[in-house]
Order: sequence, then C-alpha cells, then structure tokens
Amino acid sequence: MADDQIDLFAPEDASPLTETIEYDAIPTDGSVPIPPGTYGSLADLTVHCQRCQRCDLAAGRTHVVVSRGSAQAPILVVGEGPGQQEDEQGLPFVGKSGQLLEKILAAVRLDTERDVYICNVVKCRPPGNRAPTIQESTACKGYLMEQIRLVNPKIILLTGATALKGLTGEKKAISKIRGQWMQWQGHWCMAIFHPAYLLRNPSRDRGSPKWLMWQDIQAVRAKLDELS
Repeated sequence: MADDQIDLFAPEDASPLTETIEYDAIPTDGSVPIPPGTYGSLADLTVHCQRCQRCDLAAGRTHVVVSRGSAQAPILVVGEGPGQQEDEQGLPFVGKSGQLLEKILAAVRLDTERDVYICNVVKCRPPGNRAPTIQESTACKGYLMEQIRLVNPKIILLTGATALKGLTGEKKAISKIRGQWMQWQGHWCMAIFHPAYLLRNPSRDRGSPKWLMWQDIQAVRAKLDELS
C-alpha cells in the first residue's frame, strides 16, 4: 500500500470529519439513499463508512472493508463483498481471489497500488460469505456511487454477477455478457469473471473461463491505452 493511501483506512478515532459536510443529516436508514455529492473526499467517506449501521451486516463485522489502491486510479474494480480474510484485515481482495486478481492485472502491466482502485458492493462481510441481499446492497450503494464519483475512473470492472447487478441493475449471466464494453454514466464498464470462479475452474484450455479472462484483461489494457 502506498504511503499516500494510508488515510483511506484510518481508525475510528482519526481526524474530525469535514466541517462543511452535515454528517448528522446523512440517512442512517438503509432504505434511504445517500445523496450524490455527500462526501468531499474518500477519506471523509471512509471515516463515516467505518461507523455505518445502515444494515444488519454491521453487527457481525470485524472491520468495515472500504477500499485499497490508488484514489487517482484509471481503473476501478468492484467486487461482491468481503470474505473472512478481508473482514479480518479491513482490505478488499486480500485472500486467494485477491492474489489471483493481482496476477491477472500484473500480466498486462497494471499495478494495484498505482493503476487500480478496488472496492465492493457491500463493505461488511455477509455471514458465511453468502451473496449480499438486495436490501444490503441497496443500503451500501451510496458509498459505492460516491467512490466512483470521487475516483472518477476511466474504466470500471465488475467482477461477477453481484457486482454487475449491484451497480447497473443488469441481471444477465456473466457468461452471456462478460468481455463486452458498456457505457454506464459516462464510464466504460466491463463485466468479468470473479477470481473466485476462476479458482474453481483452473483449466486454461481454449474457451475455458481462465482463457476468456485473458482475452478480457487484454481488451481492458488496450482500452486503457486508447483512452490515455
């Protein structure tokens, strides 16, 4: 983790919240959306998110898992939700799935500390690593939308069906839509297989999930070069 990112994971007794933002007015009911433009910085969002009680997932968490990577990244990766290791460390994608994700990105010269900002649809671990419910995703969506607004990436990668549906509302199977570019609120987006799915399907034969992922990540690299 680069030194200039450490403030994104500040403890709850970190510096006071920005005075120009009325944090007491931010909805605590998970069914009430967090308004766009609520947070002045990712640091403000992180401090407030760490205190969040907008859904029942808050009761079972060890840490709120907000993000890792660069706040100026051209690529933003959206996952599903924290697993056990992520909950313990307070960082997304640090288990086996995260290690594979880093290898995939590195294969096309993308660095997770410089080129990528990583976050999840929900910031607290669902019990038993289940997929988050609609209510949980809805309660947390305001944080994700604000992260996208503040980072303002050129490309958004949606890892798995939960990330795809949670952000865009698209319900198609990943196998039907992966690798296809779509425009969403001014951003280029692509749905890709979740690294956990690739771990369960290790074959590298032509047409296999890993083979398809290699095609997709090369397309991402080419698109980034084009946009840059």
